[in-house]
Amino acid sequence: MKGRRIALACAIAALTLAASAMANEIYKWTDEDGNVHYGDRPSGAATEERLALTYGRTDSGALQQRTDAFAEATAAREEARSAAKAAEQEAAEQAAAEAQKAERCDGARARLESYLQSRRLYRTNDSGEREYLDDSQTQQARKKAEDQVTQFCN
Repeated sequence: MKGRRIALACAIAALTLAASAMANEIYKWTDEDGNVHYGDRPSGAATEERLALTYGRTDSGALQQRTDAFAEATAAREEARSAAKAAEQEAAEQAAAEAQKAERCDGARARLESYLQSRRLYRTNDSGEREYLDDSQTQQARKKAEDQVTQFCN
């Protein structure tokens, strides 16, 4: 019985001290150099003022909602960044493919123009000598060049 009374008295004392610790007053004053100071005890300075502070308990539900909202916003920003990066990369790849296609088109047109203006076409054999094409081979080469122009320039 006596042990319970002592425990109860200790609990009451602890609660009283905790309540007084939270109810401490805060003082603000300015020194001769213009520096602002804060303290929990009065300084006696002429510029001293007691600050009226209020506090409330933190609502854990609201805090969790703010934390969740922040996490969702961060995830949305990251997703938007990655989507923009992917779109930018895709556009760069598409531009490179278009440039390559245009380069192939220019080469095919130049080759066709050369085949059409040349009277005789030739190819170089393995030993480095020219082998001139006959009329059917020339027509085949020109047809192939036209097909490449059609393929690369459309």
